[in-house]
Amino acid sequence: MRYRSLLGPMAGIVLPYAAYLLLRSHASIDGHFAMPRGHFYIVSAVACLALVIAIAVGVAGSRLRNIKVSFLALSFVSIAELFMVHGLSTPNFILHATNLPGIAAQMSVLLASFWLWLSAFSTDHRLVRVLSKHQSRLIPAWTAALAVMGVTGMLFPHTAAFIPLNVHPLNGAMVALTVALNGIVMYRYYQSYLYSRFPLQIAIVYSSGWLIVAQLIMVTGEIWRASWWLYHFLLLASMIVMVAGLIRQYASNRSLADAIRALYTSDPIERITGSISPSVKALMAATEQKDPYTAGHNFRVTMYALKLAEELQLRPDELRALAQGTIVHDVGKINIPDAILNKPGRLTPEERSVIELHPVSGYEMCRTLGFMQEELGIIRWHHEKWDGTGYPDRLRGEQIPLMARIVAVADVYDALTSNRAYRQAMSHREAMRFLKDWRGTHFDPGCVDAWVRLCERDASVYQYPSQVVTEEKTVPVL
Repeated sequence: MRYRSLLGPMAGIVLPYAAYLLLRSHASIDGHFAMPRGHFYIVSAVACLALVIAIAVGVAGSRLRNIKVSFLALSFVSIAELFMVHGLSTPNFILHATNLPGIAAQMSVLLASFWLWLSAFSTDHRLVRVLSKHQSRLIPAWTAALAVMGVTGMLFPHTAAFIPLNVHPLNGAMVALTVALNGIVMYRYYQSYLYSRFPLQIAIVYSSGWLIVAQLIMVTGEIWRASWWLYHFLLLASMIVMVAGLIRQYASNRSLADAIRALYTSDPIERITGSISPSVKALMAATEQKDPYTAGHNFRVTMYALKLAEELQLRPDELRALAQGTIVHDVGKINIPDAILNKPGRLTPEERSVIELHPVSGYEMCRTLGFMQEELGIIRWHHEKWDGTGYPDRLRGEQIPLMARIVAVADVYDALTSNRAYRQAMSHREAMRFLKDWRGTHFDPGCVDAWVRLCERDASVYQYPSQVVTEEKTVPVL
């Protein structure tokens, strides 16, 4: 079920290629359509759309210190410039028949795939680090280099014969490399999409799949045949879906620069706020207005819980659900009277019973807003205990969903290490001792062990959230 959204991109690869093979196998329907002028217009449309994408991404990312944004722009610069050469060198349109159109088309797809591949890698990749040193010069230098190549090709088209891309095994190697690069791109962007659900991410998945099919048709197709024309329409569709992704991405942020930054952010706060839905953001704002401590607490707990979930190797779609549920896990406190919620001293049993209503109150509130079961489980059961003595439903052991067990550890750790009006915060060492003491009674032993292991390996896991998200400095989300 979690891979249902991958059916579209897979069908986008399989169906066009199946149509191509069907046409190729029936000469009677694989007609010959020699239309140089029509070819030029289609190719020009692809090149212009690619240029629009490159400019939009390049301008939006010009002030962002993010090399991946530059790589994304460079990918579409490659398609725009080289596919324009492909169009201008259409056989018997401006020039006589040469190898230049085929070489320009194949190189445009290969180079676009290369830059998309780089955009999918982490910034500590060796090649990415090297190119990062020249980020400000990358786009103008690459644009100029492709322009020189294009002008040279148009002035001396027969020099293209020195690049035998239509000869085995070089053409097969080109296809294999294109498939490999775009396969990595599709996998990595789809994994990111499962977490954040950004429209531009799934658009890149579709676009990369169509680049694969286009390259296959370029190498094996016969010029002017109906089957050969397919790859032009695939590339046009690839550009259209990217433009649509940019528009939808912009609509969700109202700022293209913010949308692009959210796509590649490594900041944990932007990672959380960029992936949550408008309804969740509205609940966060209401929570912050009610109680600034609860808003800061929810953010810290979410950051802790995500790190713990990654340590336990939860899937990207599960991480998204975890973020959505944890960031509002205490939303039910909106309905608790301020006198009880902010009482500086110990609560009476009656007041404690009111506080213990908040998981059910939050659950009832969120289930009417379309929250999925995973998020609702976090909201309702994050105060259940491993030994069955928690609330509200007295679940025990693995009856408690794993995400709620993860949040229970993160929730208590943050509560212990935060200052409240009625007590001072514990130190990290004291809070860890508490978690260990209640391992197997209050907490899932596996979650506690993973949290201990994670904190011992990387102190920033627990230090960073407490430094950047405080009661006085909560995080704007609207």
